[in-house]
Amino acid sequence: MEATQRLLEIMAKLRDPDKGCPWDLRQTYDTIVPYTLEEAYEVADTIQRGEMDELRDELGDLLFQIAFYSQIAREEGHFDFNDVASGICEKMIRRHPHVFADAEYQSDEQLRQAWEQQKAEERAGQKQSSPASHMDGVAHALPALIRAEKLQKRAARVGFDWPDPQGAFDKVSEEFDEVRHELENFNRQQLQDELGDLIFAMVNVVRLLGMDAEQTLTQANMKFERRFRALEQTLLQQGITDLQTQSLEQLDAVWEQVKKAEQQN
Repeated sequence: MEATQRLLEIMAKLRDPDKGCPWDLRQTYDTIVPYTLEEAYEVADTIQRGEMDELRDELGDLLFQIAFYSQIAREEGHFDFNDVASGICEKMIRRHPHVFADAEYQSDEQLRQAWEQQKAEERAGQKQSSPASHMDGVAHALPALIRAEKLQKRAARVGFDWPDPQGAFDKVSEEFDEVRHELENFNRQQLQDELGDLIFAMVNVVRLLGMDAEQTLTQANMKFERRFRALEQTLLQQGITDLQTQSLEQLDAVWEQVKKAEQQN
């Protein structure tokens, strides 16, 4: 608690109208958001790399973002850091009656359903400017793949879902054909729309197979980067430093060589 209080005092001093930091004083909720997203991704990156010392530092950076928002809100008379902490404490206790009360669940599925029901009741109790929807609460700022999966899961709760992965995969084939058709016509807006449908349909397949779309694409990104770096190293060993001097066929041949070597290890 002593360190937390020190952090809040530092944040307040940075925002002091007379002696604070000019940069910190200029910031608003909106201007801080990009930094918050960046810090969250850096936390995820250090976890994937297993760097615990870095993780401690990155978590500190993320905590600072929360202190920053809370300080601005305190200045405006909305809430402060303590209100934020108290709110999450109350929420976690309320959502875990099997831990903090006498509720009992017979399976993980019952536990999940109770958790979702509690969240739905909380959303229903919040002020709504329009009728409640099962789509409420899925943040627009989420990465698109994560948001697609969450939207699909919300629809699935009311039975609007494919019965199995095969049905979802058949939909991917249908969307692929529509993309092929638009490629022939090349109406840019329509093509983008169909490409979006194709990606969304593919997320459905991944979800119904019990996998995570964001993690799946992250792994693909890492594999591509690893193989491309190996391609660069292979060419460098051949004395080739400028990849642009190589034809696509030459680069592809090295790429296949890298893939084969990786699969054999």
